[in-house]
Amino acid sequence: MTGLRRTSLTLPAAELGPENPLPPLVKPEAVASVSNVDELPADLAAGLAYGRLDTVLPCRLQDGYTRDREVRELPALVLENDHLRATILPSLGGRLWSLVHQPSGRELLYRNPVFQPANLALRDAWFAGGVEWNLGSTGHTTLTCAPMFAAAVDGPDGTPVLRLWEWERTRDLPYQLDFWLPADSEHLFVGVRVRNPHSHDVPVYWWSNTAVPQTASTRVLVPADQAWHYGYSGRLDLVDVPGELTYPARASAAADYFFEVASDRPWIAAVDETGAGLGQASTARLRGRKLFLWGESAGGRHWQEWLAPGAETGYLEIQAGLARTQLEHLRLPPGEAWDWLEAYGPVTADPAAVHGEDWRAATDAVTGLPPADVLAARHRAWREVADADPGELLATGSGWGALETLRMVACLPGTPFPKETLGPEQQPWLDLLDGEVPQGDPRVPPPATLVNRYWADLLEYTADTWLTWYHRGVARWAAGDRDAAREAWLSSVAAEENAWAVRNLAVATSDVEEAARWYRRALELAPDVRPLLVEAVSAQLAAGRAPVSLLPERPEGRLALLTALTRLAAGDRAGAKAVFDAGFEVANIREGETSLSDTWKALSADPMPAAYDFRMK
Repeated sequence: MTGLRRTSLTLPAAELGPENPLPPLVKPEAVASVSNVDELPADLAAGLAYGRLDTVLPCRLQDGYTRDREVRELPALVLENDHLRATILPSLGGRLWSLVHQPSGRELLYRNPVFQPANLALRDAWFAGGVEWNLGSTGHTTLTCAPMFAAAVDGPDGTPVLRLWEWERTRDLPYQLDFWLPADSEHLFVGVRVRNPHSHDVPVYWWSNTAVPQTASTRVLVPADQAWHYGYSGRLDLVDVPGELTYPARASAAADYFFEVASDRPWIAAVDETGAGLGQASTARLRGRKLFLWGESAGGRHWQEWLAPGAETGYLEIQAGLARTQLEHLRLPPGEAWDWLEAYGPVTADPAAVHGEDWRAATDAVTGLPPADVLAARHRAWREVADADPGELLATGSGWGALETLRMVACLPGTPFPKETLGPEQQPWLDLLDGEVPQGDPRVPPPATLVNRYWADLLEYTADTWLTWYHRGVARWAAGDRDAAREAWLSSVAAEENAWAVRNLAVATSDVEEAARWYRRALELAPDVRPLLVEAVSAQLAAGRAPVSLLPERPEGRLALLTALTRLAAGDRAGAKAVFDAGFEVANIREGETSLSDTWKALSADPMPAAYDFRMK
C-alpha cells in the first residue's frame, strides 16, 4: 500500500523574515563566470551566451532572516510504501527533505538538522539538504524558499500521486512536480513538466540538486569518462573522470564537475565504504549530471558548518539537469511543454569493485537503478495522468499564477491557479487590468513591479503618477533600457519626491559620487528602511567617504561589517579591529563573497579566525 498524509516537521528553524522592499535591479556578482569561452565547443559556448538574467525581477530578495533559531513546525507531506518514506516540504519550494529506506531505516539523503537560510539563491535565502528543484536561471531557484500548491492525483496504478505546482515568475513558466511511489516500488519517481504558454521562445534552465552525506570514503559514480571542471577560478576545462575527483573528501577546494554522460538512461550515485548509497536516474531529456563539493579548505568546512549547524557529517551534491552544464540555458519553443521522469532510491555495489581502480568495473558494479525500459514505461504511464485534475488542496502557493492566467485567459490542465489565491500583492495589478491608475503614498514602499512584456506595455499606456513612473522605470530597466528607466525615475521624483525612485537613480548611475548623493537623499526620505541604510553606507564607502554619522549605535550583521570598514576608512584601525574582536555574524554573507576575510587581512597580520573565513578557493 502507498499512503499520502499531512504532517509537520519539528526542528530548530530561523524565520525567513520580511522581503526586501527595494527592487533587485542588479544581481550580485556571479559565483561562476567563465573566462575561456573562446576555447569551448561551439554548442557549449552558445548555451553560455544565451538566456542569462540580469536581475531576478519581478521577485524581491528574501534577505530578512537572521541566525536566531527556535524550535518550529514546518508543514510537510509524506508519501510512503513498505520500501520508502518521502517527506516533502510544500512551503519551501517542494524540497524533498527526507527519503528513508524503510526496511533498514537508513536515510538516503543529507537531512539538515536545522532550517537555516543563507545567501546562496537567486533571491538570497537558500537552505542545504534534501533534493531541490531549480527552474529559472543559473543558480538556486527564486522559489526555493517559497510555497507551492499541492494536491493528490490518482496515479496510473491507483496509488496516490502527490502533485506540486507553481508559476516561476522570472521566466513566467508554470511547472509541476508529480511524486509517485507505486506500492511495490523501491524507487520514488518524480515526473516533471515545464510549459511555455507564450507565443515566443523562453530560455529554460532546470537542475535537480540532491544532497547526500559525505564521509572520507564516499565515492560518486556516473557513466562518464570526462567532465567539465569549474573550480571558481574562471575556467571551464575538460578533465578525465577516473581518479581522485570521484572521492569528494579528498578535494582541497570547492568545485563543480559537469559530466559528459554517455547513456540513454543518465544516472549518478554516491556510495559509502560498504557500497551502499543513493542513486538517481532519469529519462534521456534530463541529460546533465554534476558533482558539487565544498572541499576541505578552512573556508569549505566553514560553509558546511554555517549551512548545517550541528550536523554530524558534511555533504556533497549530485545533480541532474537539462543542459550539459549549469552555466547554459536552452530554448523552450512557444506553446511547447517538456517533461521527463526521475527516479530516486537505494543502490548497492560490491565494495571492492566500486572502490577499485577500474572505473568501468566500478560504475558497472552499481545495482538498484531502474533500467531504461522500466523508466520509459513508467514515464508513459505517468504522462497519462499529468493533465488529471488535482483534488483538494493540501498546500497553497502564491496568487501570481492566478493573475497571469487571468490576464492571458490561459488553460493549463493539471495545474489550476485558483482565483481565490489572488490577494493584496496582486490587487494593484488587478486594478491596473481594470483601468485604474496606480496610486500610493510615496512614504510607503511601492508594491513589487511586474516587468514582463504585457505589464510593461500596460504601464506605458496608463496615466502619469509618481507611482506609474516608478513602475515604468523598473519595467524598462528589466527590459534593458537603462536610459529610459532613469528618465522614468526622474519623472517620478519630479511628480512627487519619493525615496524609492531616488534610490533606483542611485543604483542606475555609474558615477560613485552621484550615487552617494542620491543615496543620502533616499535615506533622508526613508530613514527606517534597513536595506536602504546598508546600500547607502556601502555607496558612501565606494565614493571614498567615511559615513560615521549614518551608522547605528549598536550595529549588527552586515552593518557591523560596514562599521568596521567605515572606521578603517576614517583611519581608526583599532576601532575597526575592535568590531571584529567583539565578534559578529553577517547572516547573508554571499556564496563566493570574501569581504570578511579581505577586511580582516587589511586590519591584522594575525591568523584569520575561522568564523570570518568563507573563502572558496
